[in-house]
Amino acid sequence: MTSPEQIAEHLLLPGVLTPEQAAETVAGVLAAQREDGAIPWFRGHHLDPWDHTEAAMALDAAGEHAAAARAYEWLARHQNADGSWYAAYQDGDPDDVTDRGRESNFVAYVAVGVWHHYLATGDDAFLDRMWPTVYAAVEFVLALQRPGGQIGWKREADGTAVEDALLTGSSSIHQALRCALAIAEAREEAQPDWELAAGALGHAIRSHPERFLDKSRYSMDWYYPVLGGAVRGPAATARIDARWDDFVVPGLGVRCVLPNPWVTGGESCELALALWAMGESDRALEILQSIQHLRAEGGMYWTGYVFEGDKAVWPEELTTWTAGSLLLAVAALGGDEATVAVFGGERLPTGLEPDCCGS
Repeated sequence: MTSPEQIAEHLLLPGVLTPEQAAETVAGVLAAQREDGAIPWFRGHHLDPWDHTEAAMALDAAGEHAAAARAYEWLARHQNADGSWYAAYQDGDPDDVTDRGRESNFVAYVAVGVWHHYLATGDDAFLDRMWPTVYAAVEFVLALQRPGGQIGWKREADGTAVEDALLTGSSSIHQALRCALAIAEAREEAQPDWELAAGALGHAIRSHPERFLDKSRYSMDWYYPVLGGAVRGPAATARIDARWDDFVVPGLGVRCVLPNPWVTGGESCELALALWAMGESDRALEILQSIQHLRAEGGMYWTGYVFEGDKAVWPEELTTWTAGSLLLAVAALGGDEATVAVFGGERLPTGLEPDCCGS
């Protein structure tokens, strides 16, 4: 287990993490991981594939590569025949599925984690082992892509495709498709259909908000097009600035959903990652510093805080994905090469834009 003396410099950030604090947080995530590699939200709660992967990426950022590899091996062992995973497994038990829906962004995210692990370790054998898993996951997801480029958000337990698309989920899938293309390039296995799909999806995110369900009350719909890499440059700055005062509560963090007086650690850390990707590290640091009131004894982080009325932590959950998102945001600001590559996006394939910009 990583000690304070072994903590990499990229996990140290003034006002956010000291060596001792970083080691505590990493240990907290490791303590929640089951022996078979599963990483539930916390022991006794459910695992979902997206947050499981986020926590595994944080372990890689902390140098806990063997633990991260076990997490990806859990995904490979328990992938469904159609390339998917279920939305929830009780305490990470593959025999105790509590939600048999199969959400497209949950399934796609394995590509982000696998590429991150490969960049962190240089392990070619790992990439070879995980390629069939990534390939099957991407094919499942792209079967849900609509003619306008957006991705339907799930298949129901009975297999029915839900054609409505979520902007947050599709933005996460955009990042995942680019990582999947990077994996394919590394293996010299061209995937032209994936390139077209990624280009069409990015175009829909940038230019066709009407193709997605209106979830504009949620902060994730605000920053995820930036975080997922579809919107960058001046358009990203304009997007973030337009609703900054709606969602950012100075000194406390980022609201999850309007008008609720509730800030959450995960959304705050993801916004910090988006800000960093835009080149605004100072604002990113301020956000990360502002949520340290969510840090609990033992190094994990409360999911959120209600800042009006009772003014209390809610829910009383110390989630691996909240701690994981913090570690990844800190790693990006600290220059960790794998995390920079995956979330910065400069080295990721972009996909092919549709021929007609009005399409």
